Amino acid sequence: MGGDDTLRTLLRWVLIVVVFLLAAGAISLGARHLLGPAGSLKVDTGELEISTLERSLIGVYLNVRRDDIETPAGDDSTPVRFGINPGETAATIAQRLEREDLIRDAQLFLYLARYRGVDAQLEAGEYELRADMTMDEIVDALQHGRLREVTVTIPEGKRAEEVAELLEGQGLVDSEAFLGLVESGAFAYDFLYGRPDGAATSLEGFLFPETYRVPADYDAAQILDLMLSTFGERFSPEMRQLAAEQDLTIHEVVTLASIVEREAVVPEERPTIASVYLNRLQQGMYLQSDPTVQYALGYQEDTDQWWKIPMSLEEDVQVDSPYNTYLYPGLPPGPVCNPGLASLQAVLEPAETTYLFFFSRFDGSHAFAETYEEHLRNQELYQGQ
Repeated sequence: MGGDDTLRTLLRWVLIVVVFLLAAGAISLGARHLLGPAGSLKVDTGELEISTLERSLIGVYLNVRRDDIETPAGDDSTPVRFGINPGETAATIAQRLEREDLIRDAQLFLYLARYRGVDAQLEAGEYELRADMTMDEIVDALQHGRLREVTVTIPEGKRAEEVAELLEGQGLVDSEAFLGLVESGAFAYDFLYGRPDGAATSLEGFLFPETYRVPADYDAAQILDLMLSTFGERFSPEMRQLAAEQDLTIHEVVTLASIVEREAVVPEERPTIASVYLNRLQQGMYLQSDPTVQYALGYQEDTDQWWKIPMSLEEDVQVDSPYNTYLYPGLPPGPVCNPGLASLQAVLEPAETTYLFFFSRFDGSHAFAETYEEHLRNQELYQGQ
């Protein structure tokens, strides 16, 4: 029996060598066919289709590897979520399948997908796979087994309650359960560690604004995990280095960026607004930020809004809350909303200014000032516009 197995293995590898020699010839022939006479490139505007010769060669190779195709990578029947990202190639997908021990041979998977004509048809989305599936079954699952998803957009500058309402409106979560998890802060991400004493433990600020394709059966914890992992991906190592150079923790960066997010109406002003707050912090001045007061005031029943507009600078700024930066020095205990990438970047790379004040114009832009006297003149000039 051992001799028969050895002979069978030898014959298989001889056949593989022949197949690859033929394939090399086919590639050369295909190149001449594409280039045409005088080396001119033939352009095909449609999808490249597998040629009869290529299909035959791959078919022979797959027949030789049939046992490998029909043998699962493992015996674990536990469902595993596998996501395909928009624009991801079949080669990258195959490599990730191999890394996650769902297949044993990425190249063989590529040949199989190519032979079946689905290598360019693997759609972005979430799929449910198992290690005890054969390679054929995995190809089938990636072609037909995409889980139902809900597309939801989280805009920049929303507080956690608004995010919860948005998700509940899409039928994805119970808002109270979602907010309970947000307040608990019980997720193991390194950017959530090292908060200063007295800082909020909430996940506010880290629910990264993005358009998400959420599997319809995700629960609140899984959706939060998706948002937090997205924050971890977007807050790059380069951004961490910039924070360290400014002697700011990630929590401080996000907190300040949340204020910038709520203040900025004109996108180009973000770095300048960030510079004002950083300058005030460096000089030991109160931030006196309206969004921090609005956050402290919370939900407004009369307008059914989470942000009080307009705000009274006589009454509202007296609200006794550590988030009120008119009454309490330094940064508030935590972010006041969930800022986008542009506001985070503005804090990390602020404009170089000596501004300490700004006043809102009628069009949402701001008049900046270095001195209080100049700031008062701006108020007189733009008040009531």
